[in-house]
Amino acid sequence: MLKSHTCGELRLSHCGQEVNVAGWVNVRRDHGGLIFIDLRDRFGVVQVTIDSTTAPEAHRVASETRSEYVLRIHGAVQKRPAGFENDAIATGDIELVADEVEILSPSLTPPFYIREEADDTEETLRLQYRYLDLRRPNMTRNLILRHDMFRSIRNYLSERDFIEVETPHLLKSTPEGARDFVVPCRLQQGLFYALPQSPQQLKQLLMIAGLERYFQIARCFRDEDLRADRQPEFTQLDLEMSFGEPRDIQRLIEELLIQLTHDYSDKRIKEVPFPVLTYQECMTRYGIDRPDLRFDLELFEVTEALRQTEFRVFAGTIQQGGQVKGVIYPGGAALPRKEIDALTECIRPMGAKGLAWIGVEQPITCPADINEGALRSQIARFLSSAELFEIISTSGAQPGDMILLVADQPDITAASLSLLRSEIAQRAGLIDPDLFAYCWVVDFPLLELDDTTGKWSAVHHPFTSAREEDWDKLETQPENALAKAYDVVLNGWEVGGGSIRIHQQERQQRLFACLGLSEEEIKTQFGHMLRAFQFGAPPHGGIAMGLDRLVALFANSDNIRDVMAFPKTATGSDLMVEAPSPLDDDQLMELGIEIATLA
Repeated sequence: MLKSHTCGELRLSHCGQEVNVAGWVNVRRDHGGLIFIDLRDRFGVVQVTIDSTTAPEAHRVASETRSEYVLRIHGAVQKRPAGFENDAIATGDIELVADEVEILSPSLTPPFYIREEADDTEETLRLQYRYLDLRRPNMTRNLILRHDMFRSIRNYLSERDFIEVETPHLLKSTPEGARDFVVPCRLQQGLFYALPQSPQQLKQLLMIAGLERYFQIARCFRDEDLRADRQPEFTQLDLEMSFGEPRDIQRLIEELLIQLTHDYSDKRIKEVPFPVLTYQECMTRYGIDRPDLRFDLELFEVTEALRQTEFRVFAGTIQQGGQVKGVIYPGGAALPRKEIDALTECIRPMGAKGLAWIGVEQPITCPADINEGALRSQIARFLSSAELFEIISTSGAQPGDMILLVADQPDITAASLSLLRSEIAQRAGLIDPDLFAYCWVVDFPLLELDDTTGKWSAVHHPFTSAREEDWDKLETQPENALAKAYDVVLNGWEVGGGSIRIHQQERQQRLFACLGLSEEEIKTQFGHMLRAFQFGAPPHGGIAMGLDRLVALFANSDNIRDVMAFPKTATGSDLMVEAPSPLDDDQLMELGIEIATLA
């Protein structure tokens, strides 16, 4: 080995020892006869001192080095002089006095500084030179955290009799909610594989194979629009077990998440066991099915209280089947108009036409308390005292609070107020940064109507079972059928979703028929699944957890790219290797592919 010790392990106990270290020049300080180099490797930083008097050749070589040169250094460990210790690094009590310096590899001047944070470096530049970005200590820590969490997950499940099985990446294209990435087959021209959106069908087949408990740290691929918590290829914990009920799987995952939090985070868990909310409860109280429960702001509804109002904005919305709902901005009664306008603009992308507001400036115990100085509002003059009192009492607003109202169709109202709730929490400082708020969300709708096709589609995937009492609704009231499904949510991010699966051929065919699939389509796309169900399929269920999202939350990042070694941009491009890229004519001819230019 070119190194006997890492740069991060040397301590006072090593004083007097001769060692070899190797790494990158983090900082070089030339003081003439003395050169100081902070040498960095994956494990830490050590200060190296090179004295021209005692080591002239080492000093000569060190004088040629620059940032990010790779060096091997031999020398003796000694205690730093009193007053020159550095508490900022673990090796700050010692220094390495060099007698040999060898340049293993020179470096060009990096396009950005290799340091802890990269706040002033454009992400496109970081991704273009990702191998340099990953040298930054916080990025290295993220990858180590990812490794450690994955190892713990494997150990946890292995100890509970789960078997890790690798499933293939070249599969058949079947509809599972997103577009497939397809791979042409050279040996059978005109035919294509698809990269798996998840190992869903394969893990169910493993249950039919009798393995009973399966897991995989699975690479998955989806050709969908990207955002901070999405990538075209991502990693998930894929898990399936036979003979279990939803609570068995939830308990298994809940204990895993508690253990991971204890081992790899200094955050507190808000509530154990994790609270369980129904989908409808989430939408009513928070406007979203993945609520951030670190703060307590809940939505309230005043539709019925305003059904007879003469305020045309509210009256017209209610007559058209809409609703009036709101949320409180604690302590926001005196917000300047500029900030209120900013909140209004915040929700416009959700489709909201506007935002009504009422600042409560005095105690209101009855309608008679509503006088000229009690409220600050642009709509108060259009509402009666009784209506205003109903809004205030329903909202629970106290003097000093601001009531924010949205009047629109239910989906727009929910999306707008959910976003507004999060924005208020950020602006008002309501979020405890040291808190992890987990919850389970259950009783999702089984199906949803696709507005473009007019057909029903599966909310989760077409292998999710309805609740036992809801199977009779499938053909007559599909909109009211609830799924035997569950999501686990952390701080407003869905980090996992699962369900009990259909394991009976007749029920699976019923659901496919409800989705508008013909007998031929069912046979072509899912014949292998239905055939397998005829050979003794056990009841089974599972879950898939987005590990990139989970690690990002543990790393205090709001972007999964920060915890992936080589992520793509928002357009799906890899700036480092310049992918995707065209194929040459010979490759296209071999695959039997001709590129058509779309108008």
